[in-house]
Amino acid sequence: MQTVRTGMALSCKCNCCSLPNNLPSSRTSIPLHFPLTSTSNSKLTLNSEHQHRRKNHKEQFRLTLEKRKHLSEELKPQWRESRPSDSALLLHYANNGLFSEAQTLCDKIINSSLFLPAWSNDSSTIDLDLISSLIHCYAQMGRFHDILPILDYITSRHCTENQISHNIFSLAVSCFGGTGQLELMEETLKKMTSKGLKIDSTTGNSYVKYYSHYGSILEMEYAYHRLKKSRISIDKETIRTMASAYIHERKYFKLGEFVKDVGLSRLNVGNLLWNLLLLTYAVDFKMKTLQREFLNMLDNGFRPDLDTFNIRALAFSKMCMFWDLHLSLDHMKHEGVDPDLVTYGCFVEAYLERRLGRNLSFALEKMDTGQVPMVRTDPLVFEAFGKGDFHASSEVRLESARHRKWSYAELIRVYLKRRYRSHQVFWNY
Repeated sequence: MQTVRTGMALSCKCNCCSLPNNLPSSRTSIPLHFPLTSTSNSKLTLNSEHQHRRKNHKEQFRLTLEKRKHLSEELKPQWRESRPSDSALLLHYANNGLFSEAQTLCDKIINSSLFLPAWSNDSSTIDLDLISSLIHCYAQMGRFHDILPILDYITSRHCTENQISHNIFSLAVSCFGGTGQLELMEETLKKMTSKGLKIDSTTGNSYVKYYSHYGSILEMEYAYHRLKKSRISIDKETIRTMASAYIHERKYFKLGEFVKDVGLSRLNVGNLLWNLLLLTYAVDFKMKTLQREFLNMLDNGFRPDLDTFNIRALAFSKMCMFWDLHLSLDHMKHEGVDPDLVTYGCFVEAYLERRLGRNLSFALEKMDTGQVPMVRTDPLVFEAFGKGDFHASSEVRLESARHRKWSYAELIRVYLKRRYRSHQVFWNY
């Protein structure tokens, strides 16, 4: 396995503390979403800034504990111990940068082996919320290498419970992968397989997605082939993540080979694979191949959607292929697909590129320009083509005047007026 460089980390939400879908939910579960912070924060001391933070969060934290206590009394009358407080305190300390208190509480929990829910008399049951809070705190403090020994200690006590061990290791994979610690994620997966634990679909797809975010193209492809050899089906979100990585690196040929390898006949992902294949040809303006693959898409029983039409329209617009652009519009009307802001932008920019602004009304009379502007095109299309001038300027105008009811006709009128003024020459005497 190649050494993974994790120097560049894309900004994304860390899901290291959110339980995977297959984990049993606990009555004390807390959504653990936290922003990535620098490990240099661990060097902060308990100064006046920390005291100010405590004052600001004291009331909110008290209400949180009261709510948790009220729910616990309703659900489990015998649940009166301090386990919920330990989990809540860990989250409170970690989220507010109080790493000294968090470290003290972590040591207390580990040394006293408080891993069981208060109401549980079964030694095979583990409080996954408390373990999740521990992983969260160590990740916030940047002490990733201290997480695996804790997991080994917990799983060694419950070596006969494969489901518990599987849930704990899956939680660690999500933690390491979501923070870009790919080497530790690999080590965790090796420990899972060495213990005879099967990697499920959720963990396997997450493994590929983390390499798509933080790894290179070769490492991502290697992770995908490992997933394929394990006979785990790649899901829709993982396909989108890998496609985004290919588009970011401008590897459109590899993107085409990837979607063909996944299988263009898959029905559970809709038109996503076909649209990505068309995008690889449209962005390179391979118009004959684009048309041939579009016909193959129809022959295989797939009906084109808005993304399919806009991918072709963007290529026709940039090539100023007016006849094909109008035929595509007629096909949209026949399929009952309504155009969006991207579709209108294709016509506006194509006509202005050829200085045919006065003839633009001929194309717009076939479209309902009185509708409210909307953008429903897949963001992957914008990653490949970018946003046109009409699209970008219209979005700025819509954001700046949210309370005003715009229409496509008004946006086009304002845009044409701005373009006309930009071409005027003013002489200063």
